[in-house]
Amino acid sequence: MSTGEDTREVAFPHFEYIGGELTCDGVSLGQVAAEFGTPCYVYSKNSLIEKYHEFDAVFPHLPHLVCYSVKANSNRSVISTFVRAGSGLDVNSGGELYRALLAGGDAARIIFTGVGKTAEEIAYALEQRVLFLKVESFEELDVIDAVARRMSVRAPVALRVNPDVDALTHPYISTGLAENKFGIPWDQALPAYEHAASLPNLEIVGVDMHIGSQITTVEPFVEAASRLAGLFEILTQKGIPISHIDLGGGLGISYDGSPSATASELAEALRPVIESLKATIVLEPGRYLTGNAGVLLTTVQYRKNTGAKQFLIVDAAMNDFLRPALYAAYHRIQPVMLGDHRGEEVVDVVGPVCESSDFIAKGRTLPRVERGEVLAVMSAGAYGFVMSSNYNSRPRAAEVLIEDGRAVCIRYRETYEDLVRREST
Repeated sequence: MSTGEDTREVAFPHFEYIGGELTCDGVSLGQVAAEFGTPCYVYSKNSLIEKYHEFDAVFPHLPHLVCYSVKANSNRSVISTFVRAGSGLDVNSGGELYRALLAGGDAARIIFTGVGKTAEEIAYALEQRVLFLKVESFEELDVIDAVARRMSVRAPVALRVNPDVDALTHPYISTGLAENKFGIPWDQALPAYEHAASLPNLEIVGVDMHIGSQITTVEPFVEAASRLAGLFEILTQKGIPISHIDLGGGLGISYDGSPSATASELAEALRPVIESLKATIVLEPGRYLTGNAGVLLTTVQYRKNTGAKQFLIVDAAMNDFLRPALYAAYHRIQPVMLGDHRGEEVVDVVGPVCESSDFIAKGRTLPRVERGEVLAVMSAGAYGFVMSSNYNSRPRAAEVLIEDGRAVCIRYRETYEDLVRREST
């Protein structure tokens, strides 16, 4: 359950109070809410670029490729911001590949992930000539080989192996244990590579892992990468050449002020494991680049006191922002306007959707706010809008990018007409 006081220190360098008003890179979030309405996602372009360059700089002497994980935030403007900064891309579906290409992504710097790729998605990826497809089962190897044969091409593949390492994260976002659906089991990795080498329409280019998301310490990465490095050496000895070692993503951020490893700390820990390997290192950050670059603005609709609890009913719901309902995730909440002599109160911040799980925070100590005031839900730049839906026939929120001192709408709020546009009676 998301509980606790909002008194812990969290660093949001691009979101600060100026004259008692919360701003993003100097732009008033109150004015953004007034212009674009709420709920509304707001992203700092400066933050996105800074976090990408921070990650890209951690391996200055090793050949490497940073592939932004599109699933974290797939708005085309966000993707294009990373592409222009020099990033490759990691996509997880045909739709994400389509978005990536529209945003200017170079297919030769795009990797295609996914445990259940369809034959159509595989063909689409091969037509576009992506860098490689990540393979997660023996049967998928056969399907890719068959698709490539029909297309008269050789398919570049990297096998995602499951190192059976506990990522020490929420069980819903742990992907590197034997019990998870992802990857080829560790004890089947070598037979899988031998099977891949026997298929004439496959070109083996890499070995891959991805152990989970929102990992805040380096130890799980080091343990998994050490196993991967050992497999790399075995494959090399067996004459199976590997040009890319994909260490995946999953490096977390601090939502509540608790310690969280940085990209440079991760690189320092990994360097002894990987620096002697003669291969390009691939990294797939997502949340680390976008999480603290965004906020969700929401307006208080009603105050409701039941005697047992004080509720703040806001216009953002679980359909707009699913993480608290899905993971009991903690997100700091701040009023956009500071006020004098507000006092504090313990509240549940809830949405208007017809589910008891529709909450943003429970038992949270916040400054007292009234109907009509705007709140900022912090650290909402990753797995926010991308997980939204039209449940209760609610139009999805607007998205706004702050760049060069101005607010630019990068996704317009849906209308009622948008809700039914593809339906018939």
